[in-house]
Amino acid sequence: MREIDGASDGSRPPVAERVVDLRLATAYGDFLAVGYRDGNGTDEQMALVYGDVTGEGALVRLHSECLTGDSFGSRHCDCGGQLSAGLSAIVREGRGVLVYLRGHEGRGIGLLAKLQAMKLQAEGLDTVEANLALGLPADARDYQVAAEILHDLGVRSVRLMSNNPLKREALQRHGVKVTEEVPLLITPQEENIFYLRTKRERLGHHLPHLEDAESGAETGAETGGGTGSADGTEPPR
Repeated sequence: MREIDGASDGSRPPVAERVVDLRLATAYGDFLAVGYRDGNGTDEQMALVYGDVTGEGALVRLHSECLTGDSFGSRHCDCGGQLSAGLSAIVREGRGVLVYLRGHEGRGIGLLAKLQAMKLQAEGLDTVEANLALGLPADARDYQVAAEILHDLGVRSVRLMSNNPLKREALQRHGVKVTEEVPLLITPQEENIFYLRTKRERLGHHLPHLEDAESGAETGAETGGGTGSADGTEPPR
């Protein structure tokens, strides 16, 4: 086991503790799966590493846990599509890391609260209003453990697959240089277009592909992504 972030001197608990690593064969390719335990003792995290990621410019995705989207293919968000596109892009690139962040369900409010928020959204609230109506933050996620995992893996700078500028700010605040933001644009669905608009308008996400959907494009016929997007068929450079 390897403790990270100055815990070895006993002055404070580690932000992350490396527990295990193993080769993991997936539908996307063979990754090195590295398991970590959060210093708070409540969450277990995993990084999927492809190729040699030490040094500069690794393609990185910080993926927030989403049971409904990642496991069940919910069409009410774009999380499952982003997970798949992120892993595919890393394999195409030949090197990269996907950090799967548990404890981020519903932007950090937890699974049951997220389901309650989804019910409120079905009744007309947007995703931000629904969290607030439950007395919860619009976004309670923290990315310190992700930054420490990247440090542990020897990643000094990243090309970050994200539409969320807060992720870039968080990584840089915790000492990880972001040299480029790579869009991760997923085809809008009828069930999630309102959710995506809210992410753009209230949470500041960069989602330029929504303009096509809003101008009357037939979203069901679109293939998603755009030039330079990690969701397309070309490598995200």
